Amino acid sequence: MINNFNQLLEKAKKISQNRERPVRVAVAAGNDKAALEAIRDAKKMKIADGILVGDKELILDSLKELDIISNEFEIFDAQGESEICRRTVQTIHDGDAEIILKGKVKSGFLLKAVLNKEYGLRTGNLISDAYLFEWQNRVSENKLMIITDGGFNLQPDLEQKIKILENAVKVCHALGNENPKVAVLSAMETVNPSLQSTIDAAILAKMNNRGQIKGCTIDGPLALDNAISEEAAKIKDIDSPVAGKADILLFPDIESANITAKATLYFSNFPLAHATMGAKVPVLIPSRAESAEAKLLTIALNVVIAAHEE
Repeated sequence: MINNFNQLLEKAKKISQNRERPVRVAVAAGNDKAALEAIRDAKKMKIADGILVGDKELILDSLKELDIISNEFEIFDAQGESEICRRTVQTIHDGDAEIILKGKVKSGFLLKAVLNKEYGLRTGNLISDAYLFEWQNRVSENKLMIITDGGFNLQPDLEQKIKILENAVKVCHALGNENPKVAVLSAMETVNPSLQSTIDAAILAKMNNRGQIKGCTIDGPLALDNAISEEAAKIKDIDSPVAGKADILLFPDIESANITAKATLYFSNFPLAHATMGAKVPVLIPSRAESAEAKLLTIALNVVIAAHEE
């Protein structure tokens, strides 16, 4: 099982080296400097190769600023955000690339192209974000934990939470965790009819107990402290196979998930990666503020996911 980002990078490297050609990442609007640095480093580490889609002159200028040789990557010239995104999606259909990475283009334009009924990458599944970060608690080695969904679904209902949960479980399976522990979070550990998140949590746990949701162990409602701290769970007399050991934190809404995810970065400086799940291929939509390192780790994560789903 992959427990940290160093192991993730090594796994992604082995996957690409065992292929006839490295995994190829199509960058939508490839003049984004952080994305270019990530692709450059991914190629240097033999994790992935890149295709740069967008205004060729802007891309060449950005490559020059970063001292990257202009012929190191194939460039597909395209003008305007809509056309750039359409052309990026086309690289998947044409077999030129296996993964899409957002460059200097708005997320809305890229998602519109990905979800286009005529040429997009729709599967009928719900799109959700699995935010992966590495941390070390008081009693264990470093581990990788998922926060979801802080990127797409505003106020998910029960059915949507099932899909979000299943998407996150697929990420854990790709990392070698065959039975991830899922904590369905709320503000309290008991079911309260006045708080819908506690009701949903109890239903999800029961569905898992009866085999309706497979491939993981679910418990909830759990508050954040007793989901990740065995000490907190013990103090509160919570007897649970998940409490203090969670691998996936399923939040009740996009606000709580997004704020917590950003807190792991800006308050604690935990390394991070993203997986946007639900399309035919991995579509990487990191924040424009995220570093080249985060985008490199995101590429590596999705190389591993793509290989697991082949």
